Amino acid sequence: MATDRRVSRVASQIKREVSQILIDGIKDDRVGTGMVSITDVNVSGDLQHAKIFVSIYGTEEARRETMEGLKSATGYIRSYLGQRVRLRRTPEVVFLEDRSLERGDKMLTLLNELAHNRKPDEEDFNDYGEEE
Repeated sequence: MATDRRVSRVASQIKREVSQILIDGIKDDRVGTGMVSITDVNVSGDLQHAKIFVSIYGTEEARRETMEGLKSATGYIRSYLGQRVRLRRTPEVVFLEDRSLERGDKMLTLLNELAHNRKPDEEDFNDYGEEE
């Protein structure tokens, strides 16, 4: 079992390397359909499994195609990681779509709408904020 610090370092290195390969190395056109960014990487305590969370910007069809492209490129990405990350065994890689950024953006939009709709009319209040 690896220490928490080592697991964190390996996750960080996997995130960096997979980000690089998404920019340079994958030739599959489906991966380029939506704008992809890696939001997080979770590595198991024994360093055998890595869950890579990706955020995909684009239409629903572009998201689906991008996830299919990433899943088909999993073997290539794992072999690339095996060359770049110095581990006894290369972790199994799984890509999962992360929609937390989208949900956060939606929440901010709703909060801004509420704040905009709740603004009181200035003529109903005096200088001290009390109703007249």
